[in-house]
Amino acid sequence: MSMSAWRRAGVSLTAVAVISAAAAGCQGGNGTEKAAGAPGKDRTTQSRDAVTQVLTAAYKKTSAAKSAKVRMTMTAPATMDDGGTMELSGVMGWDPTVMDMTMKGSMLKADPGMPAQVRMVWQNDVMYMDMGTKMAQDMDGKRWMKLDLGAMAAGSGDKALQKQMTGGLQNMNQDPAQQLAMLLDSPNVKHVGAEKIDGVEAQHYKGTLTVAEMVASNESLKVLGEKERKDLLAGVEKAGIKGYETEVWVNEDEYPVRMNVGMDTPEGKVTIVTHYTDYGSEAAVQAPPAKDTFDLMGMLKELGEGLESSGRS
Repeated sequence: MSMSAWRRAGVSLTAVAVISAAAAGCQGGNGTEKAAGAPGKDRTTQSRDAVTQVLTAAYKKTSAAKSAKVRMTMTAPATMDDGGTMELSGVMGWDPTVMDMTMKGSMLKADPGMPAQVRMVWQNDVMYMDMGTKMAQDMDGKRWMKLDLGAMAAGSGDKALQKQMTGGLQNMNQDPAQQLAMLLDSPNVKHVGAEKIDGVEAQHYKGTLTVAEMVASNESLKVLGEKERKDLLAGVEKAGIKGYETEVWVNEDEYPVRMNVGMDTPEGKVTIVTHYTDYGSEAAVQAPPAKDTFDLMGMLKELGEGLESSGRS
């Protein structure tokens, strides 16, 4: 495998991190319009009890739907490493977690060796990424890169890392139901008003969470011990991240049609805008054929063993 191929593989791992960040819900957005002629109750700010009732109902329906079509845009300041935009679209399922998404944007274009778009398939805690024909030329015709994150955690020998990674895998995509659950934990969640999203009338809700509140309410972090959670919290706060601003728009069928969360960093604001449609759509995700797939972590292990062996000789 050539060095250029390894470099492209490294960029793809950055893309994995982007997906994970998106999945964790660091979002924020624009592009809404006030709904004209909405019923009077829609124009009236709702009480906290009414807000809780609406978001709880949306959580229950979304959780039961288990899947939706998704269109997501992540934007990071240009001053950040790998800053720019990343657009993802496709189908996503939760309980269990599955995805079939296509990525494109300036974050990929930053590396000339990367294809213009990358298809990503997630199934059974394993991620597959279509790295295109250039990668296939270096990999005996195999264009799909396999990342078995569960195996990575088990092979690390670090029990804390294993707990964090395997626990996070269960909620890696942070489905819209989980986002609603986190918003319900916001101490200042409120009803903003009626707006139209993608031509559909919806009710807009907004709340904020400090880093500590986010850590406490994020289900994927509950597997961590007290010290591990404190270390995670300290690391995030040391990075200059103060908290998260979460927004959701719920349609008349009690489903979220859009979710935004903005995260302020010292370099600027990281935002992801996510649109959801077709709840309950079939998320029939299939892994690529084994003959077209190479295992990145297996190759890294073999490379490490080869270097170790040559060092002993």
